[in-house]
Amino acid sequence: MNSEVLQDLQPQIDKAETLIEALPYLQEFRGKVMVVKYGGSTMGGGDTVYKDIVFMQAVGICPVVVHGGGPAITRRLQERGIESQRVAGLRVTDAATMKVVEDVLFGEVNAQIVREIGALDGRAVGVSAKDAGIMQVRKHWVQTDNGAMDIGYVGDVEHVDTAPLLDLIGKGMIPVVAPIGRGPEGESFNVNADTAAGEIAAALHAEKLVFLTDVQGIMRDLADDASLLSTVHVSEVNELIDQGAVNGGMIPKVEACVRSVKAGVRKTHVIDGRVPHAMLLEVYTRQGIGTQIVQ
Repeated sequence: MNSEVLQDLQPQIDKAETLIEALPYLQEFRGKVMVVKYGGSTMGGGDTVYKDIVFMQAVGICPVVVHGGGPAITRRLQERGIESQRVAGLRVTDAATMKVVEDVLFGEVNAQIVREIGALDGRAVGVSAKDAGIMQVRKHWVQTDNGAMDIGYVGDVEHVDTAPLLDLIGKGMIPVVAPIGRGPEGESFNVNADTAAGEIAAALHAEKLVFLTDVQGIMRDLADDASLLSTVHVSEVNELIDQGAVNGGMIPKVEACVRSVKAGVRKTHVIDGRVPHAMLLEVYTRQGIGTQIVQ
């Protein structure tokens, strides 16, 4: 074959080389469970997240999607004239607010994710963690200087029953989980989606737990994009929190990563969900794009 023909074929050859780079990861992760936390500020940024999920299912990974929906909940509360209050970063959730949370998370956000995956010929099914009996919770109390504070129907996960999820996975489905927990009397509780994703990944002993965020990952210096940490060990996390490198909404994500890794999840990842095909870049390339948290 002459050099001119090879030169003309080079773009296709480069694409083939990209596939070959992914080969060992395709082989390694086939048949493994990967939990994806999706929601909040990364939603509505196009369909590449859904394409990544469907691609991973097509090549043998077993995705489980756990989603949030804070902005959509806030909008619905505003429409109904219900004031949103937060304590220690958590939404105060009375009975009226909990009804809105449940309606929006399962009836709106969950349904949309299932539709988007289905439009790409992925096989997804929406699941309320409460109705399916996946998450048993207890009331969360916020500790303040004046003692424990009741913020309503906000739950801490006590137990995760993986049987309903494993049944769906075994049928070739992608479970899309709304993080609503069942209380001791059967009542609904709002559970932080990051925490729920971590608990579910830990209970499933997932191969990976991936958080899609609106930042590159964990940075040593928040003002310097070049300070991105590609790998963080669980022993380093408390120091990063103390230094302020991990703060705000990133704290529950990173804490969920740590708990999951300690419970047997091999790797956890914090990546920028605004980047097209961020999950494929992180999972199937040597370099990756975000931060992995490992034991």
